[in-house]
Amino acid sequence: MKEKRIVEFQNKLLNWFYQDQRNLPWRQSSDPYLIWISEAMLQQTQVNTVIPYYQRFVHEFPVVRALAEADLEKVLKMWEGLGYYSRARNLHKAAKMIVHDFEGKIPSDYEMIRKLPGVGDYISAAVLSIAFQKPFAVVDGNVKRVLARLYCLDRPVNDTQNKKVFQDKAFCLLNLEKPGDHNQAMMELGALVCKPKKPDCEGCAVQEFCCALKAGEVLNFPRQLIKAQTPLYHIAVGVVYKDDKMLITKRKEEGLLGGLWEFPGGKRNPGESAEDGCIREIKEETGLEVSVIKPLKTIRHAYTHFRILMDVFICKYISGEVCLRGPVDYRWITREEIPDYPFPKSNHKFMGLL
Repeated sequence: MKEKRIVEFQNKLLNWFYQDQRNLPWRQSSDPYLIWISEAMLQQTQVNTVIPYYQRFVHEFPVVRALAEADLEKVLKMWEGLGYYSRARNLHKAAKMIVHDFEGKIPSDYEMIRKLPGVGDYISAAVLSIAFQKPFAVVDGNVKRVLARLYCLDRPVNDTQNKKVFQDKAFCLLNLEKPGDHNQAMMELGALVCKPKKPDCEGCAVQEFCCALKAGEVLNFPRQLIKAQTPLYHIAVGVVYKDDKMLITKRKEEGLLGGLWEFPGGKRNPGESAEDGCIREIKEETGLEVSVIKPLKTIRHAYTHFRILMDVFICKYISGEVCLRGPVDYRWITREEIPDYPFPKSNHKFMGLL
């Protein structure tokens, strides 16, 4: 696209954005802290899901120091149900780093902000452009789709080898005078107009610049690499009662669902029944002998790279002292105490039956 056409594209895009953009809570402020929180939440999560979490989170932690001084378990509780919990752990670590190393201020320099845990190219570009008007182009899934259609790019969007191709195209279109608004407009265009399956090409303010539309191949872009089938794991979990209390264990902070509490259990062995797997896993994780009283529910749940089929059982404590192998902490709690602890979404799917 020639320079004159790029300027025309930028102007039409911004005019559309200023008129039709959604009224989102994080757009009411230029505070880099609030923008950082919103962008961390928006990674791999839909806007409508994020809004109530964002509002509760910034009400609880209105400034970076409040987040830095908070207990991690409280941060995870505020994040509970939003998924991808490493984002919450990284926000907490980064907040501490900002307070200790950057005098409580979000860095406005690219090299400095990239040092923060969990801050990659996307969040860096978003915060620096929206909060500080620095000329960095944001490239997320929505922007990639827009670029692929604008330029008829044959490069698969889910191939990391093509990252620079999309980044370069995004920068070529970037409005250097209003980079923050431009980036938000590109993301908004992908979210509201240039949708994956039902794009509103007739209502698109920049349709005249679209190569895919001219070629009649909008739905053929963006290209995708075919993903391998997502593996399915069979899990057995037990709600272990000892008198009127239930046993919960805490996962180590690193890794999947780090720092969350859960009812004990794990993967079943090949050929092992769900009941036997539940008893064995609880024994291995906690050292306790239990018996299965009855099945509670079978849960299906999907993570990014795998799925689980989880059989949940009501169990009774028989004997033994808790000796943890894997988990880092445990509690015997009443049903009324469940809301005090952050749990994975898969556990919430059966809690209502307890």
